[in-house]
Amino acid sequence: MSPPVKKPFAIGWEGAIFLALLLYPLFPIFESLFFRATQRSLGEQLPLVFIFALLAYGLNVVVGYTGLLHLGIAAFFAVGAYVAGIFTTAAYSFGWPFWVVLPLGVLAATVLGLLLGAPTLRLRGDYLALVTLGFGEVTKFTLRNMEKITAGTRGLSPIPPPSLPLVPPSAWADDYRPFYYLTLGVLILVALLLHNLERSRLGRAWIALREDELAANCMGLNPNKLKLAAFALGAGLAGLAGVLYATRLTSTADPNAYDFNRSIFMVCCLILGGLGSRLGALVGVIMLVGFDNILTPIIDSKIQEWFPNSGGRICLSFTGWRLAIFGLALILMMRFRPEGIVPSSRMKHELHPDEAVSNGIDPITMGRNTGEVETLGRKGGQS
Repeated sequence: MSPPVKKPFAIGWEGAIFLALLLYPLFPIFESLFFRATQRSLGEQLPLVFIFALLAYGLNVVVGYTGLLHLGIAAFFAVGAYVAGIFTTAAYSFGWPFWVVLPLGVLAATVLGLLLGAPTLRLRGDYLALVTLGFGEVTKFTLRNMEKITAGTRGLSPIPPPSLPLVPPSAWADDYRPFYYLTLGVLILVALLLHNLERSRLGRAWIALREDELAANCMGLNPNKLKLAAFALGAGLAGLAGVLYATRLTSTADPNAYDFNRSIFMVCCLILGGLGSRLGALVGVIMLVGFDNILTPIIDSKIQEWFPNSGGRICLSFTGWRLAIFGLALILMMRFRPEGIVPSSRMKHELHPDEAVSNGIDPITMGRNTGEVETLGRKGGQS
């Protein structure tokens, strides 16, 4: 047997995106050109994209790696945000710094994820989706009704900025770069963590569980422990994103910001980008969050310039059409590229076995516990 051939070092598309994002603030000409064309700051908007990318990474662990349909990720997002609000605002006597609250929010969301996952270990498919959906709605209404703790629909504010050496407190409000690099740095660290986790024993076990739970159980894997680990990690990453989100807004915002729409929006990001793919999750968030938070206001302002006498008619407002455009894009994606824009290699081989054969991968079939026959890919016919 010939020794494996080492591949040359390659940064990859994900690394190229992160490198471009790291270099963007170092060249103010791009920010000034974007502001001149749109009257909006791209650097101010990108930290929200990074935060939602963290949330998508957490959901991808549960839905993409493990194959569990989770529709309540916004609940853990809310837990992180309200932990930041309770332990940092002047409404309470804690006054803890950001760097203490950040792991605390992750820990609180992780524990809540375990509490949700433990009773639902035997549920699959639609039943698990309904339970997680209900949990998300219960969390939202609980936050709204506990006004003495959460301030209800007003939210908790102001949340102070993080403290960093050589960064004065005023810089967080006057300059986008400190929070930009903070959120981007956290996102890159999480991406590296998931990169190593995918190739670890736990990551391979999650993939086996997603492909066939019965077969994974027969091979000695413990599905209950694997599901709990996925729930815990996904919830912890959502709590991390929640702490950063509340800190960015300097408020926990209205509990409606953490409703079912937020959860389904993140699921759509994964579907558009590609389930089980880190790069797909990142691309999906960039496209959908960028479309919603950056492109839509720009087009609306341009329409107002072109039609100043529109009188606010919804037919001449891009905001009124954005959901229709969003839905049409999803329909076309599911029809012509169901694996997503940047799918994982395994998902691509399953849905396009002809391409797998042309790339030197022999398709094989594997029976599942449902009796269905799926097409998988195996390199060079090896086991």
